[in-house]
Amino acid sequence: MPRLTDARKELRRTQIAEAAVRCFSRNGLERTSIADITAESGLSTGSIYAHYRNKADLVRATARQMLAKRADVLAAYAAGDAPPDPDELLRRLIAAINPAEARVGVQTWGEATTDAAIHDIVVDATDRMRAMLHDCVTAWLVKVEHREPARAREHATPIAHQVMARYQAELLYTALRTPAEETAS
Repeated sequence: MPRLTDARKELRRTQIAEAAVRCFSRNGLERTSIADITAESGLSTGSIYAHYRNKADLVRATARQMLAKRADVLAAYAAGDAPPDPDELLRRLIAAINPAEARVGVQTWGEATTDAAIHDIVVDATDRMRAMLHDCVTAWLVKVEHREPARAREHATPIAHQVMARYQAELLYTALRTPAEETAS
């Protein structure tokens, strides 16, 4: 059997994780089986297990993958010449919410209350997201509002906290909407 290149392995892992997100969104974390993910991905069970040890490993990987998407976007905003103001930043984040990922994210938050490994991922993800938001708001205060960097970092803390809270509220709201409500929007 031919060996997979690292790039091909990563593509396969992404394919599996995306199939898992669709299944988790539809069926819930607990009710989704590896057989469901196998059927959704079009791959063999052996292929799934070649890339992930078990379903818990796959849940952790999808949580990390969803955060990585937000991290890339936020890093680009902060690095720009004119980072968005906090209201625009929140609007962009809300506009980018994927309903399936929101449902999986909220389910993952729930699992974090009883699964130590998922708890650590959720806490790390939340801390990292808040830090990235803080960096974006600080960049806006320095580059657009022309504030002194040390004061800007201090002033950005409560603003980033508010943006994070409002974003999480929108994730929850989106996760609770039905598919019919999603298509009506």
